[in-house]
Amino acid sequence: MTSRSGTRRHRACRFEPHGSRGPGASRPRPRAIGRSAYVSDDVIDEVLAILPGDPLDAIRAARPAARENAQRSYEALFEPVDASEASLAERALVAQFVTGVSREPLLTDWYRAAAVDAGAESQAEVVDALVATSATTGPFGAYAEVGLAEESTDGLRLTIDAATRQLLGARLASAIEHAHLLVFRPREASAAALDRLLDAGWSTTGIVTISQLIAFVSFQLRLVIGLGALQADLVESGATAPTGTATPRSDS
Repeated sequence: MTSRSGTRRHRACRFEPHGSRGPGASRPRPRAIGRSAYVSDDVIDEVLAILPGDPLDAIRAARPAARENAQRSYEALFEPVDASEASLAERALVAQFVTGVSREPLLTDWYRAAAVDAGAESQAEVVDALVATSATTGPFGAYAEVGLAEESTDGLRLTIDAATRQLLGARLASAIEHAHLLVFRPREASAAALDRLLDAGWSTTGIVTISQLIAFVSFQLRLVIGLGALQADLVESGATAPTGTATPRSDS
């Protein structure tokens, strides 16, 4: 996977709730977070408002390769040179769904903003509604292995109705159903599940891309949740204020 050079298509930090945007607003507005809303070359730093010199900046700097690889993976998946097999909107909307059902609002807002920037605001609203009705807990599902059947559990399975499928399109609807499968019942992943993506119009390359994207966003969720918990502990303990300065956000 290769990413495009240059700046990201959208900038996000901590946003007002979706419903607070005024008429005609093209992207979420940053809200006060106790320091400047800002942009960064690193998506995790930007989402969590990690400034140069912050304690969390020092923690991340201790593993520079991991930090760089996470950013490069993001760029390869969400800023690709070739988006012909999975469009930028499809990528952002699937990520919006995965982060939404995982109940992580900062990343959900980030990817929702990316979907809007890619011209898919109406579909992002449909994904909002899907998240509200399909978020559940897991993992669950049926074990195929002999001897594990007694450990099988059941839960909410997502099957998108015909009206919603028409709003999303067959490709995106099938990708979202597949994302729900991988997030909540990965033990049921199968060749038949991949065939449903092929039937909806996904190519083999597109399926690999979307599957990699779901796996990466799942990793990104764990990273943001973990760093966010550390950040909250540092604030509660009255850790030293950051010494770095932030670059003011620009919508240009």
